[in-house]
Amino acid sequence: MQARDQARLQYLSSLVARKSVVPIASGRQLIQSPTYIVRAKIGTPAQTLLVAMDTSNDAAWVPCSGCVGCSSTAFDSAKSSTFKTLGCQAAECKQRAGPNCQEVHGSTQPHLRWKRVHIQLDLRRLLLAANLSQDTVTLATDSLPGYTFGCITKATGSSVPPQGLLGLGRGPLSLLSQSQSLYQSTFSYCLPSFRSLNFSGSLRLGPVGQPLRIKTTPLLKNPRRPSLYYVNLVAIRVGRRVVDIPPSALAFDPSTGAGTIFDSVCTATNYRRESPHSGTVFTRLVTPAYIAVRDAFRQRVGNATVTSLGGFDTCYSVPIVAPTITFMFSGMNVTLPPDNLLIHSTAGSTTCLAMAAAPDNVNSVLSVIANMQQQNHRILFDVPNSRLGVAREQCS
Repeated sequence: MQARDQARLQYLSSLVARKSVVPIASGRQLIQSPTYIVRAKIGTPAQTLLVAMDTSNDAAWVPCSGCVGCSSTAFDSAKSSTFKTLGCQAAECKQRAGPNCQEVHGSTQPHLRWKRVHIQLDLRRLLLAANLSQDTVTLATDSLPGYTFGCITKATGSSVPPQGLLGLGRGPLSLLSQSQSLYQSTFSYCLPSFRSLNFSGSLRLGPVGQPLRIKTTPLLKNPRRPSLYYVNLVAIRVGRRVVDIPPSALAFDPSTGAGTIFDSVCTATNYRRESPHSGTVFTRLVTPAYIAVRDAFRQRVGNATVTSLGGFDTCYSVPIVAPTITFMFSGMNVTLPPDNLLIHSTAGSTTCLAMAAAPDNVNSVLSVIANMQQQNHRILFDVPNSRLGVAREQCS
């Protein structure tokens, strides 16, 4: 009875407490970017940008006016009365820039007399030069004064988030760290289908309004990659059968970075997006795990001819009945329906299993549960209680 009372009290409190909910949309439809985006207001008066969510990155990065290599949509810092840049002695600079911090005296904005910091960041084969800056950032109705972010002045490479990026990792300059007193290092999101044309998804910030009943698994910490959200994937089931995967292939190993993470964008892992005609990010499994899952999937589908398309090696040109795939984590099983497993080509009638093997590079030991498999699920990141939760939720 006491437990039920506590749950009821929490529910009633959530009805009267302020909820911070930020709508999410598919960037592919609105800004032709294979990411999920939210509206962020920056500066005074506020300027609205559509920034990409990234759970594998810490800092926020925003293209600023005059940026070389950026899109035409940029934040005009000269029009904000609360904007300032930070010098190399600032604590925030030491947290992010390290040895790459260089002071340049003078300014292209005469009314400011701040020393400027240049940061080089390797992001998806992308090199950024930015001034470490501060300004007011507003999400939903919550204003975060003095929010530290990188004001991009030059970008070279590929896959630049057109209007910037919001880091939701666990590092010192992430949204969680900079808003800890407000959101208590807790958030969740529901990603709509990448075909969705509106802001039907949601980013819930803070413990208020989070699901009361949700399956959870412990979050793991990796000192070598402290920003990433590692979980313990112990097995994978195709249909009703657990496939034969060597335990070592799924084991968490901080010394090598091996293990499994949940990620909403996959920028930090340098994965290529190879999905045909979709532009979305799909799950990558370490090679032994992927081969076992792929072979079991093909066997359950039956005698239909298997073809390949783009980065997918398990495709069919005829209608198929796909088996379910269940990710088995410590304390939590997540069974994916066909909408989270199959991707359909817009050119013809080809249907593919929307997964692939981890690329043969430094990340070949890392499995990533990515956007395609997270769509229409509520993913809870509860850092204070060191847990990650998953619940079905239709938000497309």
